Amino acid sequence: MGFTSFFNSQIPIIELLLLILCLSAILFYCYSIYAAIAFFSQPHTIEPGFHPPITILKPICGIDRDAEQNLASFCQQDYPDYQIIFAVRDRQDPAIAVIAKIIQQFPDVDIHLVVSDRIIGANLKVSNLANAVTAAKHEILLIADSDIRVGKDYLQRVIQPLKDEKVGVVTCLYRSLAPGWVTSLEALGTSTDFHPSILVSNQLEDIKFAFGSTIVIRKQALEAIGGFEAIADYLADDFQLGYLPAQAGYKVVLSNYIVDHVLATSTLAQTIQRQIRWARCIRVSRPWGYVGLLFTYGTVTSLLLLLATGGSILGWTLLAITWVMRLLMSWIVAVKMLNDQVAKKFFWVIPVRDLFHFAIWCNGFVGSTIAWRGQKLKLIKGGKLAAMTADLAN
Repeated sequence: MGFTSFFNSQIPIIELLLLILCLSAILFYCYSIYAAIAFFSQPHTIEPGFHPPITILKPICGIDRDAEQNLASFCQQDYPDYQIIFAVRDRQDPAIAVIAKIIQQFPDVDIHLVVSDRIIGANLKVSNLANAVTAAKHEILLIADSDIRVGKDYLQRVIQPLKDEKVGVVTCLYRSLAPGWVTSLEALGTSTDFHPSILVSNQLEDIKFAFGSTIVIRKQALEAIGGFEAIADYLADDFQLGYLPAQAGYKVVLSNYIVDHVLATSTLAQTIQRQIRWARCIRVSRPWGYVGLLFTYGTVTSLLLLLATGGSILGWTLLAITWVMRLLMSWIVAVKMLNDQVAKKFFWVIPVRDLFHFAIWCNGFVGSTIAWRGQKLKLIKGGKLAAMTADLAN
């Protein structure tokens, strides 16, 4: 068989594979819509009398965009008994002045500042948390990144799932507040791609991971996994704070409360670097799950099918159906359910964002080094971090 005839014989197989990928993406989009509607339609009762004391741990490193407003939102809770611990590593950190101002503004709130450079692992944020928890007064801990902003009903609502003693961890979805088109592109991916995947996972089975936007965790659940020391060398510490308690027998619940994620201005290079870092992290942490993302890239696979079929009626039909379902899913999940204004404003950019992220996904298969907070680190099996050495370098 000559080269030409061999190549031609492979075309039907390629078309069949692309057809399967397109159909799988359409099914994913449809199920995402169902999962979102099912989740947000569930009755979520608030029991006003349930308000156990909470300690909020806030790891701080530098000043985020709108830092004072973000941190102050946690001090304005309609909740009877809570403590806030801000943890900083460097005594010269400019965030200390912001925290001092907040302490003065809210004298009636139990606020503490812990400054310690003690390191327990490669992930310095986790070291910050380990230093903060030593001053915690309460048995329920709430961890939220410094760039998160919440409403006054936040604590009362996110605590509700803990009425069930089997629940060890509660986490939240988030919508991004993004300045500029670069960060808007990143925010668009979160609400129209990442969150639909989360809602699908939650619908198929209870999620077994958490997000840095909010992690409510019982102290006993944290102790059951070995404390913060158990995750001190992981890049995705938030993922592990849900995954490890789930492995220990605790239930992880996705709250219906949506927090705001205040993104800082980024250059395109910084955004690409950040996206590659997380792509590589997912690939080493959940390799089969990472490969499985291929079945959700309908925008790309429908374009490839159109090219492979030479612009056939089948190709155009599948492309139209796929793109319509992709946009419909994004509108329902991001705009209607999450009330994401970035997604509403930049809705028309979704196909471009999908092509961009597909390139990031492909890049994620290559290499294991990452740049993070001025450090070059190596991702090893399971998503752990290792210092770069000559032997570990690419």
